[in-house]
Amino acid sequence: MFVFTKMTQIPVRITNKNPRLASYILSQYGGPDGELGASLRYLSQRFAQTDKSGIALLTDIGTEELGHLEMIGSIVTQLTKGEGAKSFDRYGVGDYYIDHANGVYPASAAGVPFTAAYLQSKGDPIADIMEDMAAEQKARATYDNILRMCDDPDVTNVIRYLREREVVHFQRFGELLDKLQSQIK
Repeated sequence: MFVFTKMTQIPVRITNKNPRLASYILSQYGGPDGELGASLRYLSQRFAQTDKSGIALLTDIGTEELGHLEMIGSIVTQLTKGEGAKSFDRYGVGDYYIDHANGVYPASAAGVPFTAAYLQSKGDPIADIMEDMAAEQKARATYDNILRMCDDPDVTNVIRYLREREVVHFQRFGELLDKLQSQIK
């Protein structure tokens, strides 16, 4: 059972509109290394995890990733709120507008819809944690790429925070991997 607190980990208050930037950031919503895939991956893997602290870690991080999904969706919404078809077209993302208007749709920055193929759940605790560590690094790299494309401080502050959480998750998964590997020696 989860307890939901109706607030994000840090405030998301974007003042400038930019549908193109929103289309890049959308990749962290439903792209191959985004928050939706991460949350589903970890919350699925916990059922095959043999270590109680590992189950707790996967549950905690999977739940936190759902919060990150909320933050990314909020950024995208605030970057596009009130913008119409001509604005999306002017920013070069009119094709997104045709299918989704101002809706937040889980897709990559290239427009590829979210797929369960992004998930990995092998059922082997060590293999899954290795996958999770790689996933956190790929998400960090995507956030780095977003930061290179963005000069809006309202957006970069949130993206930097989310990037840092990927680093922390990588470290926690590394600690769990060490524990699991020591149990089989």
